[in-house]
Amino acid sequence: MTNHPIVSVDIESRFEVREWRNGLAILSAAHPDEWADIVEVLRGFTLLKSEVLKPGGSKGLIAGRLDTHFTKLGWVEKKFDTKIVVDDHEFVTPTHKVDCYKNRVALEVEWNNKDPFFDRDLNNFRLLFDLRAIDAGVIITRCSELQRIFNRLGRGASFGNSTTHMAKLLPRLDGGSGGGCPVVVFGIREACYVED
Repeated sequence: MTNHPIVSVDIESRFEVREWRNGLAILSAAHPDEWADIVEVLRGFTLLKSEVLKPGGSKGLIAGRLDTHFTKLGWVEKKFDTKIVVDDHEFVTPTHKVDCYKNRVALEVEWNNKDPFFDRDLNNFRLLFDLRAIDAGVIITRCSELQRIFNRLGRGASFGNSTTHMAKLLPRLDGGSGGGCPVVVFGIREACYVED
């Protein structure tokens, strides 16, 4: 369920927005600059037919374009060096690097990975939040409804059911996979699609 006063109508009309542990309130109140960056990137995003038709690779054009926009706004890819010390014993607690990070907000773009990447991202958010390294996590992915477009373009097999999309993310989010970390997720809707 979204906190509607925080998310503008233009964003909600183009993205499915969900949160966990008051993520929207945390982002907008405690991190207004980062929230403004996220809104700017989402407002400027279009899902181009030409990019859907082009096969991906390790980082597809769509995810790469989102990452690049965040980078221009000062977000960085970040690997955390984390450990726990108990008495004289040190325990390394490795985390996965975050696609985009700025001022204690971690953001992942999951366009077309295998769906267990959501487990990795949410667990990473949970651990980083518990270690006081981040205040909130954000995931940008695609809505399951985009499958109709992919099928129509003959690319449906490349965007299968076992890849990252909202129907795979929401049960994990609602089931508490992010732990106590406030999380906000944005699913790219058909309204973002442009036939260029």
